[in-house]
Amino acid sequence: MNLQSTKVTVQKSAQELFDLLSDVKNFEKLMPDNIAKFEVIGADAFIFGLKGMPEIKLKMKEKVAPSKITLGAASDKLPFTLVTNIDSVSETTSEVKLDFEGDFNPMMAMMIKGPIGKFIETLANNMGEL
Repeated sequence: MNLQSTKVTVQKSAQELFDLLSDVKNFEKLMPDNIAKFEVIGADAFIFGLKGMPEIKLKMKEKVAPSKITLGAASDKLPFTLVTNIDSVSETTSEVKLDFEGDFNPMMAMMIKGPIGKFIETLANNMGEL
């Protein structure tokens, strides 16, 4: 299952946005209002939970400065990655798009497509507030 957020313009340079997103603590500021739990569990990992959904542990998998950050599920039960693609527009502006890729059975994919789609849109839209 592949989902993409819309491209969002952020009033930060690509490097500045990359540096902010390289620190997993900053992901708490991106979370939607219905966040039930957010806990940093290491320099490159955090756990979050949304109301009505199971908690998910995300781990930093890859960083390519200043254009790409890949987070992946730390559990094999729900295998997925969340890729942040950052494009430089100017010295003070960048565009960001999130790509979600998961390997789920059709029933699971149907159940989580809506909530995950809303979740990645919220993350992308909140990047301007970092």
